[in-house]
Formats: sequence, structure tokens, C-alpha cells
Amino acid sequence: MVKPKNAREALARLAHYIKQQRLLLGLVFAATLVISTVAVIAPRLVGQAIDPVIATGDFAALGRLIVILAGLYGLNSAASWVQQTCMTVVSNRTTRQLRHDLFAKIQQLPLPYFDGAAQGDLMSRLANDVDTVGLATGQPTAQLFSSSLSIVGILAMMLSLNVKMTLVVLSMVPVTLFVALNVAGWSRRHFRRRQEALGELNGYIEELVGGIRVVKAFTREDDVRASFARRNRALRDTAYRSELVTGMFMPITHLIDNLGFTVVALAGGLMAARGSISVGMAATFIIYSRQFMQPVKEISNQWNTVQSGLSGAERVFEIMDSPSEEDAEAAAAISLPAAANGAAATAGRLAGHVVFDHVTFGYIPDTPVLKDVSFEALPGQTVAIVGATGSGKTTLISLLARFYPVQSGRILIDGVDIAHATLKSVRGSLGIVLQDSHLFSDTVRENIRFGRLDATDAEIEHAARLAHADPFIRRMAKGYDSQLTADGRNLSQGQRQLLSIARAILADPAILVLDEATSNVDTQTEVAIQAAMLQLMKGRTSIVIAHRLSTIQGADKIIVIDDGRIIETGTHRELLAAGGHYAAIYESQLISSDSEAS
Repeated sequence: MVKPKNAREALARLAHYIKQQRLLLGLVFAATLVISTVAVIAPRLVGQAIDPVIATGDFAALGRLIVILAGLYGLNSAASWVQQTCMTVVSNRTTRQLRHDLFAKIQQLPLPYFDGAAQGDLMSRLANDVDTVGLATGQPTAQLFSSSLSIVGILAMMLSLNVKMTLVVLSMVPVTLFVALNVAGWSRRHFRRRQEALGELNGYIEELVGGIRVVKAFTREDDVRASFARRNRALRDTAYRSELVTGMFMPITHLIDNLGFTVVALAGGLMAARGSISVGMAATFIIYSRQFMQPVKEISNQWNTVQSGLSGAERVFEIMDSPSEEDAEAAAAISLPAAANGAAATAGRLAGHVVFDHVTFGYIPDTPVLKDVSFEALPGQTVAIVGATGSGKTTLISLLARFYPVQSGRILIDGVDIAHATLKSVRGSLGIVLQDSHLFSDTVRENIRFGRLDATDAEIEHAARLAHADPFIRRMAKGYDSQLTADGRNLSQGQRQLLSIARAILADPAILVLDEATSNVDTQTEVAIQAAMLQLMKGRTSIVIAHRLSTIQGADKIIVIDDGRIIETGTHRELLAAGGHYAAIYESQLISSDSEAS
């Protein structure tokens, strides 16, 4: 059973966002005072209008009071409009700020968080949960405030008029509070489960949409539909239970309200018949009994929204409370020098000297992926890393970029332990071209500019020429202003990779990392990418993870990793002459290449 967090804590944290709109809240407060004042005064005026008519038949006085009541109710309507309008603005601004803060927090979360989180659930929290919070902080909040003032004002007025009749009106309040508090707890638990089920379903949809080609390739459409149906039914059942529990509240409060109205009417009638109070006073208390319970009924009408909003707030604040990457940085963290723009390092510039010093790491404790790894890449050197799938090659890159902290040992850039350097300076010194390049739903120009946001159009086009991407870009309908679809799906794999290389050229890092950048392309495209990578690697330290050994024969140093350990190091010729693991891989690839050619 999933237990909800403290509702008071969620409300207090939401109040921090709401109170930022102090001017609008001031207008809401003023409008609420008017609404509450009318709620307190109007029933008393009704009573004062009845008694003179009964006693003296003074219809002129009745007419004057009717005019006054009409003016008060008109003022009440205007105040209600101001209240609703201002709270709508407050709600929208609160939602905007909360979504902004949540998105900013997601950018700060460490990579291990995303390893264990479903993307669909994150999107559900960023979209659905924030929206439900926005709905709850609008009119329901204003009604809660208005209702609280009305209760206090009406109670004070009733006590000043007649204590006995006041006690009669209050007789049903304990029952109402008991029902409200119990239903609130049940409702919040069920709404939280509903939000979690919705997040799980969104995550499943996102996963299936991303892997639709695999589903179709293995003809698993029926299985996927059945799995989706199970999750959809679970969401339906959870939503039904949450609405059922919450739906109980309004009918029960209506029943209690009507019982209370009946009791007050009987008591007022009896006391008026005995002469203890006037008929007008009895009528006043009958109206007050309705208005005293009205705030509770208003809350019940908005209870679904309130409970759903609290559940959404809890899920949003769960992410907000997660440790961020910046939390792990020491206050005295060192900032690495800026990159040397691909040239030799000068005073105060980054040279690109990389050292792995007895590094051990595992994604799961006590299950190391890298075991006591040590190597050095001198400034301007090209170091290639080869090994079987799962040997730990890509993990090296993740540690160099500080996506994960090393468990023992250290990694140095220009003699500085990156664990003691700022994340921004560490990652700013790297240019990474991954096996699966990611492009955004934007123009070709802006996708390249992502490497350096202050780059001019001329610099972007120059980077594309160096990356051998300029010819195919100019063949597109709008050239550099052509719009790309999500993840660049309207381009080939090779074209996406060339744009990634152009982006890295534009960033001009001191240290270049190429993670199997040619593994998913044909031989002809590989030649173009290789030419682009050679241009990119000029004058800078390069760490190349390669699957095809033909692409790294010119490397200054080749490191062979097996089962998380370095087993061989040397140049291409040295490793072939040694006749070890590298030579065996090279021979097998050579035989495979000859077989394909024949």
C-alpha cells in the first residue's frame, strides 16, 4: 500500500509559490472580505425586514431593505468576479513557476536517477501532475479562504444574536467534520495511486512508441495491446475507486446539511411560537444554518480537485527533493581552464592531459564493471579503446564526463582530479560524439549551434564543411533552415552522425570522445565520417571507442579491455606483432570483411 506524504507539508510548500503573487492575493483578500461581509449581513437584514411587516405592515421599510439587499448582492457578484479572475491568474503563474522549477530540477538530476526512472512517468509529473496542482490552487483555494472568513463572521453574528439558536446550528458540525476528515484521508490515498498508475501508463506508452519498429519486426502487436490493456484497466480501476470515495462526500454533507436545516427550522419555529425570539430572528437563523454549512459544501464540490492536486504536488516535490549533481560538488570545487580551441595549450588554457589512475567502478555495489584501470592520454594524442560488448568501454566515457562517481581511484585532467572540479568545467572540456546521435526538433542550423550557442551563422557553416555535412545540407529543401523531426528521423543515420560531428567541431573542445561513431553506418558513409573525424581530431586529445579496428590503426595508443581490465596496450603494429587478443580480433574482422567482399 502506497502511503501519502504529509498533506500539510505539501500545502505549505505550495503556499510558498502562491504567496509570490502578493498584489493579486491582496485583491483576492479584499474581494473575499466583501463576499464574507455580505454573507454575514444579508441574513440579518432579511430578519429585520420581516419583523416590521408583521408588526406594523410597514411595506415602505421593506422596500428600502430590498433595495439595500439588491445592492449588497450586486456588490457580492462583482467581488466574486474579481476573486475568480485574480485566482485564475495566480493559478496560472503558480503552475508556470512550478513547472519551470521542476524542469530545471530535472536538468540537475544525476544520470543514475534516469537509469531507474521511466521517461513517461517523468513527463507525466511535468505535465499532468503540475496541471492538477494548478487546478487545485485556483478557485478551490479562493473558496477555502472565503469559506473560512464566512464561518468566523457568521459564527460571531449568530452568537451576538442568540446563543441557544447558535448551539442548535452548530449541533451538526462535529458530524460533518468527522466525515470530512475521514473521507479526505481515503481520497488522498486513492488519488495518489491514480497519479502513479497514470505515470506508469505514460511510461509504457512512451517506451512502446520509441520501440515500435521492434514491435512490428517481431509481430508482437497483440502482446503489446494485451499488456497495454492490463495497465489501462489498472488505471481505470484506480480512478474509479478514487472518484467513488470522493463522490461519497458531497451526498453525505447534503444529507447532514438538510438534517441540520430541519432541526434549526423546528427549533426556530418552537421558540418563535413561545415568544422567545421573533419570526424574523427565526428566519435569520434558518438562513444562517444554510450559509454556515455552505462553505463545507463548496469544499466538497471541489474535493476531487483538491485531493488530486495534493497528490500531484507530492509527486512533483518527490523529484524536487531528489539530490542533484550540484549537491555533490564541494564548495571549493576547482574550475578547469578553458579549452585551447584545438591548438596547443597556452598559459591558463586546457592542454587535454587525461589520466585514469587505478579506477574501479560498478553500477551495482560489489559488482565492478571496471577493475583497477590505469592509462594516460597525453595532450594531442589519439587513444583508442577496443574490447567486446560489455567490457566497460562506454563506462570509461561516462566516468570521464562525471556521469557517475568513481568508487576508487581517480581521473585527472591536466593534473586536476575531476572529482574536485566543477561539473560545468569538466564537461565543458569534452566534446562527445555518441554512437546514437541525438538531434532536436529544430532547424539544421540550430542543431549545430547547440555545440556553442553564441556561434555565428558563418561559424556554423564552416563547422559543417569541416564535418563533410555541407553538401547534403545544401541539397535539403531549405538548406540550413530545414526543419528536423524529433531525433532527426527525417535524416539517415550517417547524416545525423555528420551533424553531431559538426556540432562537436563548433564546440571546439580540448578533449574529444568518439563512442563507436561509425558502428551503425555503411562502408561508404563510414569513409565520410572518418574524414570528418580526422578533421575534428586535429590538434586535440582524442579518446576513440571503436568496434571496427580498421578505423583506429593510426591511433597513437590502443588499449584493449576485457572483463573490465586492461589486458593489452600498444600501437596497431605492436599489438599485431604481439599476437594477443587484439591480433585475434583484427584477424577475425579481416576474415569477415573478405567473406563479405567475396
